[in-house]
Amino acid sequence: MAGLDEKYMSLALEQARMAFQRGEIPIGAVLVREGAVIAADHNRREELCDATAHAEVLVLRRGGELLGGWRLPGCTLYVTVEPCPMCAGALVQARVERLVYGAADPKGGAAGTLYDIVRDPRLNHRLEVTAGVLASECALLMQHFFQARRS
Repeated sequence: MAGLDEKYMSLALEQARMAFQRGEIPIGAVLVREGAVIAADHNRREELCDATAHAEVLVLRRGGELLGGWRLPGCTLYVTVEPCPMCAGALVQARVERLVYGAADPKGGAAGTLYDIVRDPRLNHRLEVTAGVLASECALLMQHFFQARRS
């Protein structure tokens, strides 16, 4: 599984790099089902003037369109940075089976670091979580982005 996780996380990193080039916070996401990439995107908040246009939400929307429903069983979402509370909630609502993320987010991570929405036993669905896949690459991209913005 580790080799496949790195393969799909590399695709999410490509998306994150696109976001970086467009001045968006560099987070990329890829939705996979049965070994096929269903959707891939990156943050587009600035471009779309939409606070909810996070990479995770965009791929969940596209996945629902392509698969014909809002429930996404059997899907794995790969994302370069640990999801925020909004995105973690969307993953639970969409019934995604598994979450794989790169860098932890100590300021807002909702998949085990600050909160654990995706595994909260009080909710009607819980995800399997794999953290830290290509974490240093994912974190470095974020660091470069924010260093560039400060200078």
